[in-house]
Amino acid sequence: MAIFGSGEYTYEDDLNWAKLPDGWSFREVVDVVVDAQDRVYVFNRGEHPVIVLERDGTFVTSWGEGLFTRPHALTIVPHEQYGQAVYAVDDDGNWIGHFTLDGKLLSQIGERGEGSPRLSGKPFNRPTKLARDPKSGALYISDGYGNARVHKYTADGEHILSWGDFGVEPGQFYLPHSVCTDAEGKVYVADRENHRVQVFDSEGNYLSQWNNLFRPCGLYIAGDRAYIGQLCNQNALTADFPNLGACVTIHDLTGKQLARLGGRRAGEGEGEFTTPHGVVVDSHGDLYVGEVSWSAYGRLLDPPRLVPCFRKLVRKR
Repeated sequence: MAIFGSGEYTYEDDLNWAKLPDGWSFREVVDVVVDAQDRVYVFNRGEHPVIVLERDGTFVTSWGEGLFTRPHALTIVPHEQYGQAVYAVDDDGNWIGHFTLDGKLLSQIGERGEGSPRLSGKPFNRPTKLARDPKSGALYISDGYGNARVHKYTADGEHILSWGDFGVEPGQFYLPHSVCTDAEGKVYVADRENHRVQVFDSEGNYLSQWNNLFRPCGLYIAGDRAYIGQLCNQNALTADFPNLGACVTIHDLTGKQLARLGGRRAGEGEGEFTTPHGVVVDSHGDLYVGEVSWSAYGRLLDPPRLVPCFRKLVRKR
């Protein structure tokens, strides 16, 4: 098994973990979440958008076929009737679906296929991720590829407020790619092309930012630790430069980096990532990483080819 990290944050890559039905495969795993039983929900751009696996990798079910234009992100949330539910963000579809864990549509935010004008700031133009306030139940949606905003909604899907604009100053965004909250309700936004994570209060007031990142894409907080998937370098002029993304970093909630997982460059070798896009940690501390390894890496190879896009990293103790 390949080894990632060192010391307290050492992981083994369980290459044969996922046991999919014959003929199935993952294609572009954009996000992954785990439920209260540590079942794993893999959101991908293949024929079966949501693939559900047990913690040991046993296949459970799939759902979402025909529902999404371009899958982008999942978020597990509490639900009064079902215990837990999941929000699925469809960026090209410009809507967010609220589902039971077995795929029944409960409600939605936004009209499927009817996005707002690009650069308008109005919800939504290619939204990217949803987060929930653990205290109020309010929802935050990062928006996204065609806007530079975060929108706040009630738990029932009513718009409350929005913040952000294009730019590099505090409170501005250059592609808000992910959003999450901590136990206190602070809002963390992966401001991808500004190479930072910005931190806000629940009303959108800027608090601080974390620098020294490279294209942060995936963003997940568990307790007092933050996990950040950083995309590879796609600038042709500097594509061979080392130590630019293609990694997962672990931080405390002041932003201090505690560990870096990945090689000096994007790649398929032992201990390397290509394009970490979605990250999550289960109750055992094991780490799941989804990679957009076709659109941001494989299609740019000569000749283009599919490369692995999902892995489970088992934490060593």
